[in-house]
Amino acid sequence: MSTYHMPYGRGEISFDLPAERVKKVLEMAEMTPLDDPVAAIRNALSHPIDSPPLAELAQPGQTVAIIVNDTTRIAHTDVFLPLIVETLTARGVRDDDITVLFALGMHRPMTAAEMIDQIGPEMYRRLRCVNAEARCDEDYVTVGTTSYGTPVAFHRAAVEADLLILTGSVVHHFFAGFGGGRKALFPGVAHQETIRRNHSLMLDPAAVIGELHHNPIYLDQIEGCEMHRPSFLLNTVLNEKKEFIGVFAGDYITAHEAACELVDRMNGVPIDEEYPIVIATCGGYPKDINIYQAQKTMDNAVCAVREGGVVILLAECEEGSGSAEFDATVRNYPSPTAIEEYVRRDFQIGRHKAYAVTRLMKKADFYLLSAMPDEDVRAALFTPVHSVAEALTLAEQKLGPAADICLMPQGSYTVPRLRK
Repeated sequence: MSTYHMPYGRGEISFDLPAERVKKVLEMAEMTPLDDPVAAIRNALSHPIDSPPLAELAQPGQTVAIIVNDTTRIAHTDVFLPLIVETLTARGVRDDDITVLFALGMHRPMTAAEMIDQIGPEMYRRLRCVNAEARCDEDYVTVGTTSYGTPVAFHRAAVEADLLILTGSVVHHFFAGFGGGRKALFPGVAHQETIRRNHSLMLDPAAVIGELHHNPIYLDQIEGCEMHRPSFLLNTVLNEKKEFIGVFAGDYITAHEAACELVDRMNGVPIDEEYPIVIATCGGYPKDINIYQAQKTMDNAVCAVREGGVVILLAECEEGSGSAEFDATVRNYPSPTAIEEYVRRDFQIGRHKAYAVTRLMKKADFYLLSAMPDEDVRAALFTPVHSVAEALTLAEQKLGPAADICLMPQGSYTVPRLRK
């Protein structure tokens, strides 16, 4: 037997497995972290991709909106935001004219303590900090309608600013291709109906992980962003230890594409076969804060599991599912097929995540090790387990005592790709 350790919530889980049955451990490519992230950020700001330096874009008297991640995503905003503000201040932009806009999408508002944790106490004290709450109609300004029929409305603070700066981190995204880039604006600070209509395009088979240029989700988002084009972008690429691997700044499209190329090299993992049992962790908090976030790891894990196999998902889910609409959907439509039919009839945010989660269960069974009550886990169509040993026993009853195992200790990052 060998002992393995995987992140779980704010800690980790340890468990024993027969070493001879662990056939594959899927890990990110080893890439050397940046020696001096601060210097790299300053260099990116002054030598951007397809854009003048930020210092040339900023002018005295301008109003500036800087869109940053909410608590569900880590980009090291506390490191780069002071450097952006330093650049703006040196150009004569006043603190009173800078708004930090938290990109919530359809997530809950952030608390003051969470804002401070994201951007640091000094930035919180100096700058106006605003939650972009997609349901507050009065906060949003309509800018147009895309060719996909999506009505586009962005938060007033973003639309009215003279200079609009997008920030965030770049990872693979299960239906939008990649995160980061335009997603800070759309859906980050978009109105709920804008988000709903855009996300309904996930039902299109071309809306897949790792694809941008033929992906209707991405193309719709770019169309919308071009109606109020961002002035500048700064995106980071981090490894599973949250260390800086790359910093990209400049044009919000081409700088983001450069970041995506690095992410693909780091996180795309080739496999020669699929496996009967996959044990995957989201990577701990905040990647496993709820089912809503853990679903991204599920999408990666299902790429590695054999048809009819088992995925054992380690996700604490301290906030439960993360969506009341998700809960209502799975309780009222207790099968993947019924949920898909319901979502296709009437697409709604939250409901879409119920479809995203349960559609994967058509390929494999999902056992969930979490802090959620068993009743809630079953309602979400998972099998609740309370230890890896219990989960493995159940999997062996289905697949046999010698079934091969694949481990995904960085499940929210690694994207398995079956070699053809």
